Amino acid sequence: MTGSTNRGATRRRRNLPSALPYAMAVLPLLAFSAFPFVWMFLQSLKSKGDVIAYPPKWFFEPTLENYRNVLLQADFLSYFLNSTLIAMAAVAASLVIGLMCAYSMARYKQSGVGLLVLAAKMIPHMALALPLYALFRQFHLLDTPLGIVLTHVSIALPVTIWVMVSFFEDVPRDLEHAAMIDGASQMRTFYQIALPLVRPGIVAVAVLGFIDSWNNFVFVLILGGRNTMTLPLAAYNFVGFETVDWGGLYAAATTTMLPVIVLAILAQRFLAEGLSLGALD
Repeated sequence: MTGSTNRGATRRRRNLPSALPYAMAVLPLLAFSAFPFVWMFLQSLKSKGDVIAYPPKWFFEPTLENYRNVLLQADFLSYFLNSTLIAMAAVAASLVIGLMCAYSMARYKQSGVGLLVLAAKMIPHMALALPLYALFRQFHLLDTPLGIVLTHVSIALPVTIWVMVSFFEDVPRDLEHAAMIDGASQMRTFYQIALPLVRPGIVAVAVLGFIDSWNNFVFVLILGGRNTMTLPLAAYNFVGFETVDWGGLYAAATTTMLPVIVLAILAQRFLAEGLSLGALD
């Protein structure tokens, strides 16, 4: 046991010099990517005078005043619930529709449909919001949870279908044929054979869909209102006609971003596994 441990330690020491160049290359990129988030968090801890100081102050007395202003808003809890419920409903609807579509495309090789799905993802949100406004006004869906959920499904559904097709293509058909020989229907085979085998992909697209829905701003701004206001749009309340409450805006952005970061950390293993497996085709 001791000998194998020593050999493992020796092997790690030998691999350290070869891994050092990669670490030196990744660290600057990581620092560059993390800097905006660190800067936003630091700004949210500054007082009103420090946050607009020029040149910026790197050493200051931190305060939680900005977070108190954000969290003690009368409607903050309702904004948080709106964001959560709309994102969860959009993800659920996207999974129910997208998984069946992806399975059908994987089994019957509907490449033309796949290109249409990919093209739908490329359409800018603003280009969709304007015609949807006229449509929703006609059907009385403006500023309703159902209307906002439908728009967010249009964001998450193409990603769900496009990613999950490759997962279903990797499921061995022999397993499905064996289940059908035993008397299982196509739908039962889908639920009991295919879905358990693509679980990492389901978690990955669910997390991506939740993040897209949570962060969406355009659809809620144009098609929503007081009844459907979400956290990203609520942060815009700190921008006035001629003034901007920078401390409150930074605190609101940090508060909005925190649940998504926690979700990504909790689902990191499934997210990495799902995205890597889905890219093997």
